[in-house]
Amino acid sequence: MSNFLGRLIDISSIFNQSCVLCGSRAARQGLCAPCQADLPVLPRPACATCAQPLREPGLCGRCLRHPPAFDAIHVPYVFCYPISALVHAFKYGRQLELAGILGDLLATAAVDAGLRYDVVIAVPLSKERLAERGFNQSIELARALVGIIADRSSPGLCWRKCNTTPQAGLGPRQRRRNVRHAFCVETRLDGLSVAVVDDVITTGATLDSLSLELKKQGAKRVEGWALCRTLHLKT
Repeated sequence: MSNFLGRLIDISSIFNQSCVLCGSRAARQGLCAPCQADLPVLPRPACATCAQPLREPGLCGRCLRHPPAFDAIHVPYVFCYPISALVHAFKYGRQLELAGILGDLLATAAVDAGLRYDVVIAVPLSKERLAERGFNQSIELARALVGIIADRSSPGLCWRKCNTTPQAGLGPRQRRRNVRHAFCVETRLDGLSVAVVDDVITTGATLDSLSLELKKQGAKRVEGWALCRTLHLKT
């Protein structure tokens, strides 16, 4: 979209919309500039693998002791208010109109990073969870990245073999056990780089389990993309 057209849409009463956080009419893509500036940006520096904030650049102790199957995580925000409220309303409140707003935030971070992959996929839900929720929030976010970090997506490349216990509320070790053999990938990915999209990263256990299966099928590099990350979780 040209800058001129973008400005035209901003000033047109037909296209203007209220900010989902403060209600201001001066909102572009659902968030006004002050509210977007108030979103909790992930502190830097951060672990080069799991994106947990550190005092100095490098790897965190956990990634040094137990290197995960994924190669890196990219995440722009901390999972706290107000973005946590938006994610919760989108994911559990079925407010699908927030998909575009949250997708745009993730897409902006992807443009700034300037990274490219062969394919982008979303963390799959089980059939039971998908039927219960009605949509996969990670697929909605992944759509925003097609054409930015990869030219194609492959939603059927992997699937969840079983309906695992929801990760929310579980401790780090329980999370790892919960998703240890949860995913299946049967397509060869020899030499390909894969971007895996999720909404929130907590311990990285889900991404680790899925990355392991992707690399068993020959993926040379697997990196996670998420909208936000929780912090200070004990291992």
